[in-house]
Amino acid sequence: MAAGGGGGRPPGPDSSLEPYVQTRIFKIIVIGDSNVGKTCLTFRFCGGTFPDKTEATIGVDFREKTVEIEGERIKVQVWDTAGQERFRKSMVEHYYRNVHAVVFVYDVTKMTSFTNLKMWIEECNGHAVPPLVPRVLVGNKCDLKDLIQVPSSMALKFADAHNMLLFETSAKDPQESQNVDAIFMCLACRLKAQRSLLCRDLEGRPGPARRLEPSHDANSKNSCPC
Repeated sequence: MAAGGGGGRPPGPDSSLEPYVQTRIFKIIVIGDSNVGKTCLTFRFCGGTFPDKTEATIGVDFREKTVEIEGERIKVQVWDTAGQERFRKSMVEHYYRNVHAVVFVYDVTKMTSFTNLKMWIEECNGHAVPPLVPRVLVGNKCDLKDLIQVPSSMALKFADAHNMLLFETSAKDPQESQNVDAIFMCLACRLKAQRSLLCRDLEGRPGPARRLEPSHDANSKNSCPC
């Protein structure tokens, strides 16, 4: 008699033998002056809501959201960084370590937050962030139309000069939630495309150049918004 309780049946498929596919993680940092809405943007993207109350970020905080792009599950890790210098000194190195993309945020109702972008770009460059790391410019609080100080034309000129896409949105306005999602999904799509090209180059397989285009199917979970 055979020992054990198997009854002589052949073993079924062992799930432990199935190939393990690791979810890729893209680290995106969000930087800019205090009170421009960095925390609210990350809340809106990762949780789909606008926080009732926020306090100044001390050091760094991060949130995650898993998205699906062209059939692949990707974890987007959004680092919300402190805007005040006294909270940044001891943590600044961690912001830029192994970063995959950078989001520069300003408040469209505060011109100083826009002019200070040069300082944030200099800080980013000072930490040797490679040129191939995608960067986007985000003008937040566009729902406050009567208070706008930074015209779109000025922001677009600045974005063009620094080779960045420009997004104008509102983390507070629920109707702008798709636009907030587009910011991070656009970066995730670009990063996925970059790494696909890198793998192809490492494997020595030639292929056609590809330019990312806006998707016409805004409701598709696999669509790329840029």
